[in-house]
Amino acid sequence: MYQRLKEFVLSKDRKQQVRISRSLTAAYVFLACIGLQVYACESGFMDPAQAWPLSLVILANILFWYVVLRSGLNLRFSDPALTLPQVAAALTIIVGAYSVTGRIHGSVMMLLALVQVFGIFNMNLRDSRMAGAYTLALMGAAMIYKTATDPANYPYQVEIAHFILIAAILPTISTLAAQLSDMRARLQAQKNELAHALTRIQILATRDELTGLYNRRHMREVMAQHQKRLARSGYHRFCLALVDLDHFKRINDTHGHGIGDEVLKRFAAILQSALRETDVLARWGGEEFLVLMNDTTPEQANMGLERARAALADTPLIPSLPDLEVSFSAGLTAYLDIEPLDVCIERADRALYDAKRQGRHRTIIDLKGPGTDAPPKEAATAH
Repeated sequence: MYQRLKEFVLSKDRKQQVRISRSLTAAYVFLACIGLQVYACESGFMDPAQAWPLSLVILANILFWYVVLRSGLNLRFSDPALTLPQVAAALTIIVGAYSVTGRIHGSVMMLLALVQVFGIFNMNLRDSRMAGAYTLALMGAAMIYKTATDPANYPYQVEIAHFILIAAILPTISTLAAQLSDMRARLQAQKNELAHALTRIQILATRDELTGLYNRRHMREVMAQHQKRLARSGYHRFCLALVDLDHFKRINDTHGHGIGDEVLKRFAAILQSALRETDVLARWGGEEFLVLMNDTTPEQANMGLERARAALADTPLIPSLPDLEVSFSAGLTAYLDIEPLDVCIERADRALYDAKRQGRHRTIIDLKGPGTDAPPKEAATAH
């Protein structure tokens, strides 16, 4: 019940709730003005004929800003909180109260400082200075007018003292606003730096720096998640393939490690593009890659490897070395839900070793597992 009432009064949007709450909190200043006028009228310091119109203006101002914020009209502006307009309206009303409260008008001055202090937490330095200059000009005009029209209640000697006091206070508040604005800017910059650093740390913790693929550590976490998914569902299937570039040491020795690194990066990109979006590719170490192929059989999984093999045959990895031919061998197997992950990886590794031993540039599928006697076989679509 309380939550529904809160959302009805303050909106469901959390940012809007904060803005409306601040506006209603500032309304206490206006209510203080009304209370002061009531006291002044009861004490004979103020004419009720002047108090009632000002009180109605104050209540209308509170209602106006509430409607603007609650309706969402404020979202059309660069500052959705409308801090400067609200502060300017409050200062105008307070100056009005200062002009009609007669002998107790000095007590209204503290409300000026209160509104300014309220604003500095949300306004930048420029807006704070604008509000201060507006207050000083408006109060100066009101003081000149009242000393001329009501010198009994607004003697110029007292008004000069009031003006000097205001002129001293407002720059102080602007200075505080500058410090707070600078502090907010520095905190935001630090927050952005921390967010960037955290993103960088996350990338370093999960990605291979050269290829941009998942690294070995994170790939183990991914496999563990799929293993748990299988344990929960009972039917989730996936395959693992270990892929190794053929004669990669020869590439490094002949063309240098710079070309070798470029081969690894471009091969990783080709292999990634040949796989499905649901498949996961990681650099397992050196020129070796591990592929997790989700919800498929080994025979179907091999189709992605063959697409990569065809792409390698059609597109030179290094345009400046068109005669550089790159091929890969792969060991492919299905994960069995009754085995540890390392057992499945070892089976794929054995299949990769068989592919290398049988002449490279091929995929060997190993279906052998607990309870089966199926020997490794070369994939039908291998080259």
